[in-house]
Parts: sequence; C-alpha cells; structure tokens
Amino acid sequence: MSPPPVWFMRQAGRYLPEYRALRKKAGSFLNLCFDPVAAAEVTLQPVRRYDLDAAILFADILLIPMFMGQKLSFEAGEGPRLSPALLNEKVDLSIDQISEHLGPIMETIRLCRKELAQSKALIGFAGAPWTVATYMIAGQGVKDPAALRSFAYNCPEVFDDLIKKLETATIEYLKNQIKAGVQAVQLFESWASGLPADFMREFCVAPAARIARAVKADHPEIPFIAFPKGAGHILVDYAEKGIFDGISIDSSTDPAWAAEQLSPKVTVQGGLDPLLVVQGGDAMHAAAVKILQAFEGRPYIFNLGHGFVPHTPPEHVAELVKLVRT
Repeated sequence: MSPPPVWFMRQAGRYLPEYRALRKKAGSFLNLCFDPVAAAEVTLQPVRRYDLDAAILFADILLIPMFMGQKLSFEAGEGPRLSPALLNEKVDLSIDQISEHLGPIMETIRLCRKELAQSKALIGFAGAPWTVATYMIAGQGVKDPAALRSFAYNCPEVFDDLIKKLETATIEYLKNQIKAGVQAVQLFESWASGLPADFMREFCVAPAARIARAVKADHPEIPFIAFPKGAGHILVDYAEKGIFDGISIDSSTDPAWAAEQLSPKVTVQGGLDPLLVVQGGDAMHAAAVKILQAFEGRPYIFNLGHGFVPHTPPEHVAELVKLVRT
C-alpha cells in the first residue's frame, strides 16, 4: 500500500502540550487512566493533530497487576512502582475478579470508537506476560534482567504460575477490549532484549502465541500485532508461528533484513529511531526514506522502533507524517 498507513507508539503523551494540560488537570496518571472522558480525549488528541490512520488506547500495561492485587503508583521522574515486589514477598494474586475492574477502560474504548471516523482504526493493547512479570517481580522497571531470570530459575513453580495467570488475565483483557470496540490489538514485550534464546522462546514467544490463539479463536477477524523489543533474530520465531498478523520492529532491526525475513509471513510495522524525530530535518528524512524503500511493494505500517520521548517537537512529528504521506 502506498503510502503506507501511519501511527506511532506513544503518539499520545508528554510531548503534546494538550496532553500536559489534561494531565495537570487530572492530578495523577492513574486518575487520567480511569477517567473515561479524559482518557478518550488523550487517545484522540494525536489523531486530530496529525490525521493519523489509527488511535491507540490510552492506558498502561501495569493495570493488570493492580487488578490482581499489587499496589500501583507512579513516582515523578522514576516511573511505575508495584508493591509489594514479588522478589521480596509472597503476594496472593487473584485473576478471578479482573473483569470487575475493567469498566472505565472499556468505556474509554466505547467513547473513542464513537468519536473516531470509520476510516480510523482503534488499537487496543496489553503488556506481554514476561514484561509485566518483570515489573511485578522487581517492583519497578529493571534494565538488567539477570536477577529476574534468577527468580525464574530459582522459583520455577512460582514463576510458571505467574506467567500462566498473566496469560489468562491478558486474554480476558484483550477480549473485553475487542468487545468494547477496538479493531486490532498489540502485545508489548518491552523487556525481551538480553534474554537467552531458549528463555525467550519459552517465556516470550510461546505465551504470546497462546494469547493470540485464544483471542483469535473468538475474534479471528481482529489483527494481532506482536512487539518483542530487542528480540533480534527471534523475530523469525514470532513470524513463523502463523498466528500473528503483524510484528513491530525496534530501531536496532535492519529494515532490509526484516523485509526479507519477516515480510513474506507477516505485515511489518515500525523501525524508525524515536530520537531521530527529536533531531528532525535531514537525518529524520533520510532514515524514514530508507525504511520506506526497504518495504516498498510489501505490506508495511509506518511507525517508530519504540515510543516518542517527552522532548519530541510536535512540529517534527507533523513533518514526518507529511513525508510518509507524500
């Protein structure tokens, strides 16, 4: 398709002045997530500003742990905190009542779908089990997964039970999003980088495939996108599962390699370094054109290799959209 569809990860958020104004009024990030009118407005802001082809639900991947029994908070400048951390304490995690907590999120979806033009897609999402588990185990984001793998190795029964519970909860969460009105879903595996290949296949690829199969068993028409950031050559394992409709590639993935290895099996999405959008100008243009040329004649959705950073100039985003469209 020429030009390709375009949307961006973290397209709604801190780089937009209209988001900052709404965030200040809400008082906290979680207040914003659980206010359907405000969350819908945040979801729609970038689509209005840039006329993008899709909106992605404004929520957070750590709502499920909160629904399961951990306390979730966001510390200014430090990111999310979950307590108590499973690395230090045993927590009675329950998935039985998750559907009772989903009302505000589903109402956000209904409001967005009502406001969006029929030509615009609404994308739902969830965090993949391994990524969500890392936050639950450590109580916060941890870039070095060594201690978390040690937890998996030293407490295999506890870890396996956690992954299974997260699979079940994620399936229910995504099915509810689809019933509320999303037209595609994406599974974010943000912490795949640095994992041994066999570990990644067992605890990233396999759970994602099981979730996708369960969701598509009830909703075969809904495209399912996997985003295993930092997965490297294991991206081929995702593509060969035959269950994912799309795979997002991060900025470390060579677009020419992805076009050759992945495109025959799935639609590829993403690849542009978000920091080049901060830079703007010739560097951003050259990188975007290189990606577009790599996927010329192949199914491709233009996107970033990860989300926008807070200091991204909105005018650079507008330039990028214009470039892709022309």
